[in-house]
Amino acid sequence: MLFATSPEPRSPWREFLSEVDRRLPGPVELHCLGGFVAAMLYRLDRPTVDLDYIEIVPRDALQLLEDMAGRESQLAKKYRLYFQHVVVASLPESYDERLTELFPGRFRNLRLFALDPHDLALSKLTRNSPVDREDVAHLAKTVPLDPVLLRTRYQQELRPIVTGESEKHDRTLEMWIASYFPSRT
Repeated sequence: MLFATSPEPRSPWREFLSEVDRRLPGPVELHCLGGFVAAMLYRLDRPTVDLDYIEIVPRDALQLLEDMAGRESQLAKKYRLYFQHVVVASLPESYDERLTELFPGRFRNLRLFALDPHDLALSKLTRNSPVDREDVAHLAKTVPLDPVLLRTRYQQELRPIVTGESEKHDRTLEMWIASYFPSRT
């Protein structure tokens, strides 16, 4: 079950995103992932200072957004929050067909779209850091994730395109399923 997205982001994100929205000269759409999505949409109780995004439309807005609200921007210094373009991410092939809009109708120019929870979990597979594993455990318990769907999406949409050692990623996924879904394996 997906959680209903709130019409308002929590403070200080509300103020930061509102100021970014006011400064944008036209519509900008971002495909978001990472801790921001886990916190805002899937109720992960861990603060995050960056909003990771994999895609920006239109593409030529990338430099504008980086200058306006990137890590070294004045807005980042003011709010201690920033946008971060993720250049390399392992995402299921059709992730964009399953995006959910965050805060629909809240902003005039800024539209934020979040990964589906299974896609968000799979985006953490190749790195598999302790924080990534905590996030996946949280999603498995609170969404809850479906281990069959997770495995199917991995095998059909991510494994064929993922870089690195496929067998290592296979083992990581199976370890996650055994750890986070013990009653369903």
